[in-house]
Formats: sequence, structure tokens, C-alpha cells
Amino acid sequence: MDMAGRHHSAAPKSLRSPLILFTLLLLAFSILFYIFSPSPTFPRKIHSTLNPNVDYSFVSSLEKFLINSKSRPTLPDDTVTATVTQQDAGKLDDLISRKQTERLYDDSFYPLSSPIRVYVYNMPSKFTYDLLWLFRNTYKETNNLTSNGSPVHRLIEQHSIDYWLWADLIAPESERLLKNVVRVNKQEEADFFYIPFFTTISFFLLEKQQCKALYREALKWVTDQPAWKRSEGRDHILPVHHPWSFKSVRKFMKNAIWLLPDMDSTGNWYKPGQVHLEKDLILPYVANVDLCDSKCVLDSKRNILLFFRGRLKRNAGGKIRAKLVTELRSADDVVIEEGSAGEAGKAAAQSGMRKSVFCLNPAGDTPSSARLFDAIVSGCIPVVISDELELPFEGILDYRKIALFVSSGDAMQPGWLLTFLRSVSLAQIREIQFNLVKHSRHFLYSHPAQPMGPEDLVWRMMAGKLVNMKLHVRRSQRVVKESRSSCTCECRRPNSTNPHLFS
Repeated sequence: MDMAGRHHSAAPKSLRSPLILFTLLLLAFSILFYIFSPSPTFPRKIHSTLNPNVDYSFVSSLEKFLINSKSRPTLPDDTVTATVTQQDAGKLDDLISRKQTERLYDDSFYPLSSPIRVYVYNMPSKFTYDLLWLFRNTYKETNNLTSNGSPVHRLIEQHSIDYWLWADLIAPESERLLKNVVRVNKQEEADFFYIPFFTTISFFLLEKQQCKALYREALKWVTDQPAWKRSEGRDHILPVHHPWSFKSVRKFMKNAIWLLPDMDSTGNWYKPGQVHLEKDLILPYVANVDLCDSKCVLDSKRNILLFFRGRLKRNAGGKIRAKLVTELRSADDVVIEEGSAGEAGKAAAQSGMRKSVFCLNPAGDTPSSARLFDAIVSGCIPVVISDELELPFEGILDYRKIALFVSSGDAMQPGWLLTFLRSVSLAQIREIQFNLVKHSRHFLYSHPAQPMGPEDLVWRMMAGKLVNMKLHVRRSQRVVKESRSSCTCECRRPNSTNPHLFS
């Protein structure tokens, strides 16, 4: 009985070993398949590498641009150089009205049809090429610093959006890649008028009085144009990306569409009523570090939790920096460094961002900072602490997918910020990093300008402004201005709290 029982139990035991072995092998193959198969959420192949046929460097691109400018063919152009009267503005208005009516009946999608038509003023070279040559001939000078020690030429590069847009607009059409904007040579065909004046270069590289004189000349030149007189500048695009640029005269061009780094509601840089989100456009700074491609972002080892390198003491809203430094500096996995100029400073910032999971982005002297865009192209998740910040292309891009936003009140609570960052799961981190790889292309200026690059998104955003701009141009042409002064308080109350922007 006992022997029979023992014999009966031995048979399954002999069969159990192959079964266990088979199960283990199956489990091992499943694990290997999971590890090496592409994830449906985070595909391993993401196209974020730089195109070798495209120039992403301002200095390098500018060098080629200036050399080629000597052989660039002169296109037909009807920019007015003689004295202009109000009658000239009226004639242009008739031509524009006739052309717009034709487009209205010939194009089922007008005025939402693509491409946007831009007329680029042919301004005298002292406003354009001479300033670019001035930068090119002096950019190797390292002793030219601002009052706070920032290299002047690096600041110009950070705000060189005026160059990138102009270089694309005036390039031969056969060389351009953007299909949503086209340059027109007749003013009556234009939706917008682009003013190619390099306000940032002139501010930083000219003597103060020389710069102010040039600003006044540019102001007179533009406002004498019949197109400006017709609309009072409402359909004109003015690049003033550095908050100090064009400051002495820009109040006379407040109707124009300004290309800005941010809105700065503190009043330190822009007077009340000068800038508005519905009228103007926020553009990203030019990144100061190299692109961290998909392999760099997703495969690199990031052993620093939070990184910041920059000026630790700033004015206005940037005063929060010093308080954050005091709060964060003692943490083991946090790196806080005072910034430094030059190539060594750039290398240190780039290295630190690439080793870090999160990058701190507090307000500077203005709500925005170039550091935000350095973090994005480095694959370092931005932690934005700037309550007044407005972001580029936010009508198109959802920044919640690529950054964390923290109120200054929360950030200043002892221990709150680090507790919050440590609570972000690995899955959340990987998802945001993956989104950073996808979105980095939107912040890389280049020549030729690339589809879905920042130049492209500028014109996509402008398309959204087009109908409202035309409304206010037409309204300004028919409304008797003196009649507004007799409007009752009840009439005017809505505009006193939320002033209309093109009127």
C-alpha cells in the first residue's frame, strides 16, 4: 500500500520538471520580447536629429547670407521712397480693397486661405545689411558686455528672430520650404507688411545717441509709407524681441504687431496699453545650447534631480531666484550654480542640463528666460516658476505636455518643491521626455526655415490674427475719432477694463 502510494506520486514529479522548465522558458521569452520590442507609448525611433543640409547657427548662417547677398537678384519692388501724401494712402487703399474683394469671391476659404501674403519693405541698407555686417565684423570681441556682465553678441544671437524671419522671407522661392507664407512684390496683394529693421543689433552695437538717431530715422521712414498711413500700422509686423530695443520711439508704433519675448506685465519694459496677447506675438529665444537628440534624451543617465545655472540675483519678478537658491541649495541631488559668460559657461550649462531630470526656470528681469528653451532642446523637463509668463505659439502647442508649472507661492513653501518633484513617477518623466524630443523642432531656428520650425509657427499664428486685424483696420478707417471722446462712461466701461488691441 505504501509502495503503491509512493510509486503513484513519483510519476507526476517526473513530469513536473519539463513543465516547469517550459514555463520558465516561456516567461523568459516574454520578458525579452517586452524589453526589446518597440513600446506603443514610447517608440524608440524618434526623428529629432539635425539635418546636415540646414544651418542652425546664427553666426554660420549669417556669414553665408552676407556673402550671397552680393549676388542676390533684385526683385521688382514698389516700396515708396518719395514724399507720400494722404492721397497716396487713399489710392493704395482702393487697390487693396479691390484685390481683397477679388480674393473674397475667387477663394472659398478667404481670408482663412493659405498662404499668407507678406510684403517685405526694401529699407535702406543702414537699417538692414549694414547692421548685419556690423555684427559679423565684431562678434569675436569678448570685452563687449552689458551692465550686468552678459556678452552683448550672445544676447543679440538669443534675440536674432528678426534675422531668421527676414532671411527666409527674402530667399528665392525655389529655395524656401515653408508653404504657408509667400512674399509678394506688390503692396496691394499683401496681408501683412514686414519691417526688416534690426532693432536689437542697433541698440547694443551703436553708440547711444547714434542708436536713437537711427531709431528716429527708421520711425519716419516706416510711418511715411502709404501702407502705414492707410492702416496706421495695424497690418505691420515689427520685430522688437529684446525688451530694450526700439524703446525710445516704439510708442509711436504701438498699433503694429510686435514680435516679443514676453508681455512683461510689471511695466518695467512696456508701457500699459503697448503690448497685448491678441495683437502681438510671443516668439521663443534662440537656444544657447546644442540639440540633445532622441538617443541623448531617452538613453542618457540623468542623476541630478534639479539643475539651475544662471544669475542668482535679478530684479523685478526675478527676485524669487535668490529665495529659491536659499531653499534648494543644501539638497544632495540639486545643483545650483552662478552662471558665467563665454564658451565655458555654455558648456557647463549644456552638460548640467543633459545630466538632469528637471531644470529650474524661475522668472528673470522679465517673466521669460532663454533658459526655458535651452532646457527644452536639452531634454531636461522645465519646472516653470513664473506667474506672469506668456509662452510662444501657445495657440498651437500644449506646454503642459513638456513642462511642469508651479506657482511662486507653492515653490516658496519650505520643502514643497522637492517633495513635488520626487513624487513625479518614472512613467510620467519618460512621457514628458518623449514629448520634449518631439517638440524640440518647434524651437530650432534655421536656414532654410523648416516646416514646423519656429518660423513656420509664426505664420500659423499670424493666420489666426488676420481676420481680427482686418476688422480693426476697416473699423479705424470709418470711425470718426472725435466721436469717441463724447462717448459716455457706460459706453466706455468695457474698453477701460479690457482695451481692444488693434483700435
